[in-house]
Amino acid sequence: MAAVAQETLASFSPQQIPQSSRWGLTHLPSVPQRQIRHRASPGKLRNSSPFVRAWQKNDHVPPEPPVNIESGPGKLVTRGDAAVARLQKLQCAGTPAGGASPLPLESIPRRQRRDRKLKLWNKYRISNIPSLIFLDATTGKVVCRNGLLVIRDDPEGLEFPWGPKPFREVIAGPLLRNNGQSLESSSLEGSHVGVYFSAHWCPPCRSLTRVLVESYRKIKEAGQKFEIIFVSADRSEDSFKQYFSEMPWLAVPYTDEARRSRLNRLYGIQGIPTLIVLDPQGEVITRQGRVEVLNDADCREFPWHPKPVLELSDSNAVQLNEGPCLVLFVDSEDDGESEAAKQLIQPIAEKIIAKYKAKEEEAPLLFFVAGEDDMTDSLRDYTNLPEAAPLLTILDMSARAKYVMDVEEITPAIVEAFVNDFLAEKLKPEPI
Repeated sequence: MAAVAQETLASFSPQQIPQSSRWGLTHLPSVPQRQIRHRASPGKLRNSSPFVRAWQKNDHVPPEPPVNIESGPGKLVTRGDAAVARLQKLQCAGTPAGGASPLPLESIPRRQRRDRKLKLWNKYRISNIPSLIFLDATTGKVVCRNGLLVIRDDPEGLEFPWGPKPFREVIAGPLLRNNGQSLESSSLEGSHVGVYFSAHWCPPCRSLTRVLVESYRKIKEAGQKFEIIFVSADRSEDSFKQYFSEMPWLAVPYTDEARRSRLNRLYGIQGIPTLIVLDPQGEVITRQGRVEVLNDADCREFPWHPKPVLELSDSNAVQLNEGPCLVLFVDSEDDGESEAAKQLIQPIAEKIIAKYKAKEEEAPLLFFVAGEDDMTDSLRDYTNLPEAAPLLTILDMSARAKYVMDVEEITPAIVEAFVNDFLAEKLKPEPI
């Protein structure tokens, strides 16, 4: 028990899903074309909506069903129940012989549950449940994002406190090509690496793989040192072999389940497909390799260092659901308006990103510029925003909240004050 007590656990149960969790965003009332201003009736879904289509096209699929039911004599056990049982077993492992039974896990007081729950949900970018995150109780820093795999793979707590290991150490061992050739992981030295979590049974994965094969070919033809490692979430070795036969890159052997699990743990994988791009030293460049590949068909921006401000598009709209997002709506029919808006926001975005990077934390906001297109129209309709442009907003989908700054002229000072007030919780939210 003492060992486990040294860590703080952030756990989310099925009963704690916000009403607008990532699954709920497939139900967006929206309008296909800007000239039609009649909103859908409450609760109605127009499946032709470009925002809905973009969400479905870009949705991540959990590597396992969100709630996996195991049958037992006279009972049903969810993955959440199993996780609690394993945690209590670990507590027992740290209790002296003959000591007390494991303590119950602490929870947020009911009267504080909604607000604190949503803050935790956003802070740790939770996308499916159950999720278990281990934190260092002294510093508050994340030790491991994929605690469910940790307690499954190390039920006795022998590797406690489960801190992250270097990529080179985790990947060490033989890697395969689809012709059966085996290479040592040391062959990756000096290369950028894409770690590709995917599975044949997952339709978005198969779609991305087709695009990724072309991107891989273009990067290699350009003389860049780049390799991809496929980490399978397939349900059988036959499925793995069938899927891997379509791929020109390397893979962790399907039979090496321990290494595949360690890679999932290292990067806190919550859904597939996911493409993590690493620099030659094994440090993460971007976790959004999937979005970058879809946005950069010619791979001109490889290795895809993150941009402080993104232009909202079909392929990156899924990121609106990862946490609060500052979105500046502009009239893109005016030449140069979108670029000018990005330049206006960028210094503030860079400042916020640098501040949190120094604390080894993810920035609490993503930054977007939205022009005039079907995607933007659908987003405006869903969030019930006015048609004004420019329009400065912060959208928090998980909390179903929006913050709107509707002024004639938007300046860097206005943006910075708006962001600072949001982070200090001084702004009053409006419901979405």
